[in-house]
Amino acid sequence: MNRLALTIATWFGCGYFPWGPGTVGSLAGVAIALILSHWGLGRDVLSILIVVLLLPAIWSASRTERILGQEDPGLVVVDEVLGQWVTLLGAPARSWKVFVAGFVLFRLLDIWKPWPVRNMEAIPEGAGIVADDLAAGVYGAFMLYIGGVLRLY
Repeated sequence: MNRLALTIATWFGCGYFPWGPGTVGSLAGVAIALILSHWGLGRDVLSILIVVLLLPAIWSASRTERILGQEDPGLVVVDEVLGQWVTLLGAPARSWKVFVAGFVLFRLLDIWKPWPVRNMEAIPEGAGIVADDLAAGVYGAFMLYIGGVLRLY
């Protein structure tokens, strides 16, 4: 079970990247969304993936914290994948500009953690690890949507 938890938490090894593992996790999320978009699968499939992966993400993040004996270890990046997908749900269209904007917006919001995103980290264990990225993703989705309404891309 520890191996499964680490595999999910690190998003199949992305979290082991030595520089910016969260960024690598976000890029993996964008890559998956791009592939789905290329196949004509959009928000519906992305929404289903988020729901299906939510509990395994929380479980694996909690278990990884216990395995490593540290709070919110940097190698846990499944939260970045989910947060990135939430951001991309706000995209009014699918183009390379939207995917780049979504990636940049989510990374900035995940690092900055505006109110109340930072407060989500106080939620215990894996739920807090995942919740702050989902909240950052909601902000990102809103901003992506507004950018589309303003025809910025």
